[in-house]
Parts: sequence; structure tokens; C-alpha cells
Amino acid sequence: MFKALVVNKDEDSGKTSAAVEEISVDDLPHGEVLVAVDFSTVNYKDGLCIGPGGGLVRKYPHVPGIDFAGTVEESADDRYKPGDKVVLTGWRVGEAHWGGYAQKARVLADWLVPLPAGLDTRAAMAVGTAGLTAMLAVMALEDQGLKKDHGPVLVTGAAGGVGSVATAILANLGYEVAAVTGRPEQEAYLRELGAGQIVAREELEEVTRKPLESEIWAGCIDAVAGAMLGRVLKQMKYGGSVAAIGLAGGAAIEGALITPFILRGVNLLGIDSVMQPYDNRVRAWQRIASDLPMDKLEAMIQPATLADLPQLGKDILKGQVKGRVVVDVNA
Repeated sequence: MFKALVVNKDEDSGKTSAAVEEISVDDLPHGEVLVAVDFSTVNYKDGLCIGPGGGLVRKYPHVPGIDFAGTVEESADDRYKPGDKVVLTGWRVGEAHWGGYAQKARVLADWLVPLPAGLDTRAAMAVGTAGLTAMLAVMALEDQGLKKDHGPVLVTGAAGGVGSVATAILANLGYEVAAVTGRPEQEAYLRELGAGQIVAREELEEVTRKPLESEIWAGCIDAVAGAMLGRVLKQMKYGGSVAAIGLAGGAAIEGALITPFILRGVNLLGIDSVMQPYDNRVRAWQRIASDLPMDKLEAMIQPATLADLPQLGKDILKGQVKGRVVVDVNA
């Protein structure tokens, strides 16, 4: 028997409840690899799955946790053997398949990635889906020609999980980072991560019908979308790219026009981490191990246990979680 955060749903009321319970290996879903989980983390999707499901959970009871890192205990796949350190993000684990909010997890071998040299399982979960997404966004901008002397790179939602890691990576690589936040009290935190400029969210929230604005940003990692993305696109430098990773401000791009694309050659790059191919995942994790400063990563960490997760799930849905939560499932 081992501990897991189990979400149950009352069929009469439709309400869900989450609590730490004892379950057995026999309760786990089918998979080729059994992993002893060391750490997990908390993402926005986790908040949905801990609570009402948000349409992500298919059936109950359910064990959330879209990320985990740990040690292989058993494997029916030759790629992994007992003792191997592995990390998992995406593939709808924690949504459609039981996830990492448990001391053991059983998953398909294709969903795992070997933990790269230079990272331990705790650091991997300080990174998690948010950090992987941030690294994929940085890689996409660089693949599109972003250079350090092109000008500032804007990071929206900079105090959040993706934004925090993106800010730290970009600054460590030598880029000038402008961090957007609606929480003025986070300025010191963002500057510690390497942001050279703090941009108040209100400066970019106004919807305008101008076809273009002054060229300011060489690149952008955007977690907000909505009116902010519509505004940022008009302020991109010629040939600049925006890596879109989230929609905290809404799914629509308000006030957007075609002009930035056809008059300035601006690129809008979609970043998905859930179904990302294996080779690109490995490349991103290797870049994380080499390009994310560990001291900055440590400054982002908020420790937690399985018992803390019901409240943290509510907090992250309200935008009240800063940096990266690292859940010690064995504490």
C-alpha cells in the first residue's frame, strides 16, 4: 500500500472531493513501466483536475498530477531498467491517465524521458511542464533567428511557472529580458531571475485599432493571449517572433490585425508540450540541464506535500501561486 491524492466524484451532486488515501499497485492503470515517484509539481491543469475536472478527467476515482520524476522499479520495456531515473510530462497523464500525485505510478514507456545528467528528480519537478514549455519556446525563438543583439525579449505572465523559468533561461543566455506582470510586489523576484525591465500589465492590456505601433520587442514568450497578444504583435520588431504558450487572458487575440505579419514579417509560433515528439523532448531537457541556472531555479521553489494539494489546486486557479511548486510525495 502507498499514498496517493485521490479525487472522487459524487454522482448525485456532481461535486468532487480530493483527499490523501492508501491504494495498492493493483489499483494502478495499465502501463509498461512502474515508477517510484520522488516529486511532482502543480500546474494550472492540475488545479482543474484536483477540483471540478474542467472536462479533462474522464472517470473517477482519479489520481491527478501531470508531471512526475522518480526511479524505475519494474519495466517490461528494454529502454528502461530498475534504478533508472526518469521524468514524465504531458501525454494527458494526470488527466485521462492516473498521474504523479502518488508514491508510485505506472505508465507507457513512450511517455518517459531519461533524466538528463546535471538534474536530479527534485530539480526536474522544479522545471516540470512549465519549464519544459519555456525551454521549447526559447528554442523556437532561436530557431527563427532570435539573436542577443536584436533587442529586448518580452515575457508575459512572467511571475508564473512558465514565465519564471523563461525569464531565468533567457537572462542566463545573455538576452535582455522585459518581464510583464500584474503583481507589482513581484518586481524584486523577477529582477532576481534576471529581468532587466519590468512592464506593468496595464501598459499592454488596452485594445487598439492601430495597424502597427513602434518596434520594441525582438521576441516574446506569451502566456496571456487575449488583448495583450494583440497589442504585442503590433510592437514586434521586423522579423521578430512570438512564442504563444498560454491563454490566461482569453483564447481570442483581441485587436489583432494582419498587418504585423505582412508588413513586418512577424511570426506567431504555437508551442505545445503535451504531445511533443520524443527527440525534441530530449533536446529540450538537455538544454534545460545546461542553460537553466540552478541557483535561480532554487529561488522559484515552493515546497509542498500531498496533503497541501487540495488547497494549492484552488490557489493556482486563482493565480495565487508564484514560481514552481515542488511536491514531495513521500513527505
